[in-house]
Amino acid sequence: MKILIVGGGKVGYYLTKTMLERGYEPYLIEKDPVVAQKVANHFDFPVYCGDGTDIETLESAQIDKMDTVIALTGSDENNLVCCQLATEVFHKKKVVAKVNDPKNTAIFQKLGVGTAISNTDSFVKILEREVNTSRIKELIEVGVDASIQEITLPDHYKLSGTTLSDLKLPQDSIIISITRDDRLIIPRGNTKLFDNDVLLVLSKDHNIPELMRTMQLDE
Repeated sequence: MKILIVGGGKVGYYLTKTMLERGYEPYLIEKDPVVAQKVANHFDFPVYCGDGTDIETLESAQIDKMDTVIALTGSDENNLVCCQLATEVFHKKKVVAKVNDPKNTAIFQKLGVGTAISNTDSFVKILEREVNTSRIKELIEVGVDASIQEITLPDHYKLSGTTLSDLKLPQDSIIISITRDDRLIIPRGNTKLFDNDVLLVLSKDHNIPELMRTMQLDE
């Protein structure tokens, strides 16, 4: 999954590093050349020095290829403009903004920014929940680093007919149940997956990107 992050400050730096470690493909836009160079020196991913509210800069950063755009600058106004451009000009369906002043959260939502986050302490977890495909949603938190996810398999699922023993899920991820045509299935190794199955999966949070790739649901 390709993610364009606008803003390479402390939150942007940490988020980009975390996303890279968890298997995402981050791209970064940073206005300050010193900060941009610092990030480029530390990590092996594309870093663009420019203004994330400028259409040409967004085009240069390959926004058209991005699955998600995340605006993390220190300016609520700039974050709002960036997200509006991503949505209205480049037709991105998944945009996330950091709200520096929590009072502006409602304004962001009224102006079409679907996800506006002000609590930086839970930023990474919330973002991961938002950038993952709409076919997966968190149901229950389990402890501090795991959750039960509901995953709906699509029509014409690429791995339809695959048995669970051949799926080789990541460590610390397990399919708890499968609902098929209103019938609950307690899965075994020889249980097969089919289109439109609804799965309950218990997984460590950091394994979710790998889980999505293994199940070929990350596109």
